[in-house]
Amino acid sequence: MSRRALPIQDRLVIPAAEIFESASRSSGPGGQHVNKTNTRITLRWNVLESSVLSAEQRTRIRSRLKNRLTQIGSLVVHAGRHRSQARNRELARERLAELVRDALATPRKRVPTKPGRGVRERTLAVKRRRSEVKRSRRRVRSDD
Repeated sequence: MSRRALPIQDRLVIPAAEIFESASRSSGPGGQHVNKTNTRITLRWNVLESSVLSAEQRTRIRSRLKNRLTQIGSLVVHAGRHRSQARNRELARERLAELVRDALATPRKRVPTKPGRGVRERTLAVKRRRSEVKRSRRRVRSDD
């Protein structure tokens, strides 16, 4: 298990008891060291059983991270980039926090706008110029 709570936002902190940590052999840098030590860190946090999430937050995380959740609702993060288990632990904690933070972010509502008067006038001027160019390329009619 992880040793300390993981702060996500101002009012959201995942308790240490809800984060399960395991170590395994890493495929990253380290030469022979990689074959002997368990430096890769895997963090698991069960979103569905978490006591710190509201129903709305749980729904938002489930919908946004549905491809990353296991069948039982656990969010799994791996880190094995560094030779040190401690550095990989910090990297995994940062990734977990970032994933949850991004999933909980509420998208800003788009305010529809109209093009300004200057833009409309420039567009019409370009159309008039183009029309004049095409008109000048037509055959001259001699109906006299």
